Amino acid sequence: MSETLTMAKALNRGLRRALQADPKVLLAGEDIGKLGGVFRITEGLQAEFGENRVVDSPLAESGIIGTAVGLAMRGYRPVVEIQFDGFVFPGFSQIVTQVAKMHMRTGGHTPMPMVIRIPFGGGIGAIEHHSESPEAYFAHTPGLKLVACSNANDAYWMIQQAIQSDDPVVFLEPKRRYHVKGAVNFTARPAPMHQAQVSRYGTDATLLCYGPMVKTCLDAAAVAAEEGTSLEVVDLRTLSPLDWVTIESSVRRTKRAIVVHEAPKTLGLGAEIAAKLHEDLFYVMESPVLRVAGYDMPYPPSRVEEEYLPGVDRILDAVDRSLAY
Repeated sequence: MSETLTMAKALNRGLRRALQADPKVLLAGEDIGKLGGVFRITEGLQAEFGENRVVDSPLAESGIIGTAVGLAMRGYRPVVEIQFDGFVFPGFSQIVTQVAKMHMRTGGHTPMPMVIRIPFGGGIGAIEHHSESPEAYFAHTPGLKLVACSNANDAYWMIQQAIQSDDPVVFLEPKRRYHVKGAVNFTARPAPMHQAQVSRYGTDATLLCYGPMVKTCLDAAAVAAEEGTSLEVVDLRTLSPLDWVTIESSVRRTKRAIVVHEAPKTLGLGAEIAAKLHEDLFYVMESPVLRVAGYDMPYPPSRVEEEYLPGVDRILDAVDRSLAY
């Protein structure tokens, strides 16, 4: 059985199903209850499940994360929402010093089954603190799982998989794709959460991307096809751990790779992927791994954000440079 939903509605349905399936699942965050969240992801859930399971928290990210740590230690499965990506940093200390380390610190005796939902990325006409891409901080932190959905079907299934995990999961949601519709299959067996997927097959080069950039890369691949270039698009889906089997299998076929993300280029996910591909496939690839990313600067004012964000033209320029080697 399938239904066409926006990503926002798919996340809502996934959270509802998780709440129904396990009484230990709790939601908390600023304005997520009566308002249903800034992006209405949790709309209607407090009315259905009550104020004790869908909690309107104070405006204190450190307190939200810290309370969730305590709940997870007591056997609950808290799912906390950080209202905007740039608001996560007051709670960053809790995440890297407590959430990421508790399981190992206790010799495996205290799991940390919690999910930290973060709407991330730009493209909504907002300003700094509301349009950040902080994924590299979390990918660099051992003890955390880091996932990024890109479509409605993945949003529905991956949020449930994250909640069921006994490890802490930072769950990135591309906010400018919240209202993009897609088919959600409620009965088919979902892909494993930590497995990348080939969203479009091609032969000339691989575009490696995640979150909001998946649609942009698919658009670029469609334009390239009109010009006679066949691009493969791989949706990474999980940023920690990365699915190197799928990544390297694709690059072995196409022999070229371009990594695309909104976050600044220096020390971003693209740098790690490029380094690993050069280590493992140096004698296979026919050109260096290229990166298309945000610029190394604070997020700009909304009137010029389209100049900052990677677009179809910048991606195709990188493809041309790769093919020219």
